[in-house]
Amino acid sequence: LLFPVSNLCGKCRPRDTDLLQPSLNFLYWSLHQTTPCSQQRAVAVLLSNVSLLELLQKVLECTWLWSPHSQPAYLSSEDALLCSGWLLVASLLLYQHRYNAEVHQTLSLDLTEVLNAVIFRKKKPVLLLVSIMQFLRAALRQNFSSSLLVIIGQNAAQGATQPQPPSLQDAALHPLAMWQVFSLVVSLQNLLVHKDLLLSQAVVACLETFVEYLYVKNQDVALHVASQPWHRFLLFTLLNGGQKSFLQPEVLRLMTLFLRYQSSNIIPQKEISQILQEAAEANLAELPEATSHALHLFLCQV
Repeated sequence: LLFPVSNLCGKCRPRDTDLLQPSLNFLYWSLHQTTPCSQQRAVAVLLSNVSLLELLQKVLECTWLWSPHSQPAYLSSEDALLCSGWLLVASLLLYQHRYNAEVHQTLSLDLTEVLNAVIFRKKKPVLLLVSIMQFLRAALRQNFSSSLLVIIGQNAAQGATQPQPPSLQDAALHPLAMWQVFSLVVSLQNLLVHKDLLLSQAVVACLETFVEYLYVKNQDVALHVASQPWHRFLLFTLLNGGQKSFLQPEVLRLMTLFLRYQSSNIIPQKEISQILQEAAEANLAELPEATSHALHLFLCQV
């Protein structure tokens, strides 16, 4: 079925949402709900379809061309198609790297546009933000150097705001600039404050991958980002809800992240002891799977 469905997608236009959206979903689940052997063949089939990849390029570009919906909580047919497109491309990035599959057509994206889609979210629904962050994580894991993805240069708008030549830090973080690093971190922090479960999971995962990427590129920048005092306020905000327990997946994963990069000003010894005390008193068998996994990672990090 991958052959006819992928060929059908390649004959569509981005506006054919009623046909494209379920078709892209089928391709996405065909990659994920199969055996490793079949998965490798599926990746090869999709990456060899030039018309499909050209269509995906057009769909992704519609993210900043289509006007945002007036109700961000409502997922329009256009938004649903964009979600499917970003998730499928993120999966293709991941599996192309895993299986070293041959690429017949590259995707070109302006990194500034991708980051701005998260930084200046402009009424984007939660699921679309989550989908774009999934793509961003996949690109960060590969240092923006996948053979499937070409990151094009900084656009004219960025050049207008930064006429100065790149600093040494910017050069080390290429293709990112320092102002983009801090803008993205602040935006991710702000998204966490919304306390939406799906969004929180995606944001924390994106932060983990992002700081790991920075640490490889420039350790000083990564440690500086991880030790920002605003993180402390963010944790207080997350704990200032109906459930004040430290045993929340996003809280545990954030604390694990700060411990990993030795941010003692964010996580003092007293709070580590509080978490250990809560874990000792909790009925571990009744904890949700996400909480158990996050607690395991936290304890390993301690």
